[in-house]
Amino acid sequence: MSKAKTNKRLKHPAEPSGFALLTPACETHSNLRTYASRLQRAYNARMTSVQPSTLTGHFLIAMPNLADPPFSRSVTLLCQHDENGAVGLLVNQLSEYRFGDVLAQMQLDCVDSELADAPVLIGGPVQQERGFVLHREPGYWEASYRINTDWSVTTSRDILVAMAAGEGPRQAVMALGYAGWDAGQLEQELMANAWLTTEACGRVVFDTPLEERWSAAAGLVGVDPRQLSGYAGHA
Repeated sequence: MSKAKTNKRLKHPAEPSGFALLTPACETHSNLRTYASRLQRAYNARMTSVQPSTLTGHFLIAMPNLADPPFSRSVTLLCQHDENGAVGLLVNQLSEYRFGDVLAQMQLDCVDSELADAPVLIGGPVQQERGFVLHREPGYWEASYRINTDWSVTTSRDILVAMAAGEGPRQAVMALGYAGWDAGQLEQELMANAWLTTEACGRVVFDTPLEERWSAAAGLVGVDPRQLSGYAGHA
């Protein structure tokens, strides 16, 4: 089975670049669609006949047979998916950082102690030194991509400044790194029963404890996680 990219770095110069975790300098791009549309295209030609339907704005829920970290028991929100490939952010894998740690790295003070203690997620195995804010209210940010009417992802420093001052989006999570798939790769994984899919739900991302998000996402499809090994399909 072809698997989502793990530890290797994408080499394309137009890969997603969120705000830098280890330096206060901000390096941004205009939107995530540009990055995803330029994903590496060196994929098996036998898959060119596959005509994918877009899963943008959907969850990818890892099936039990997908055991490689960080994708084991993972829930990924797809930010972009088309014939060129896919880009997503994992929403249930905890990093070693807290929101306050990232703000401190960027020389920002946080007025909200609860926000400062909020967990930062592992968004995926690629470029984990870069940050992405996944949020509901679109707002007006320097580098933000509108996933659909419900979801946006922002990579510019200004959203962190606003959040630190208590003026950012009310529903938001920060993730380090992203997951990427080449053209046709995700379709092959779906055919191999690696993922369950359903429309993304804010309740799972914002109101459900990290350790329960995998089972909660599976529950959106009416599936008992204990029986996932024999189930595959779309909601």
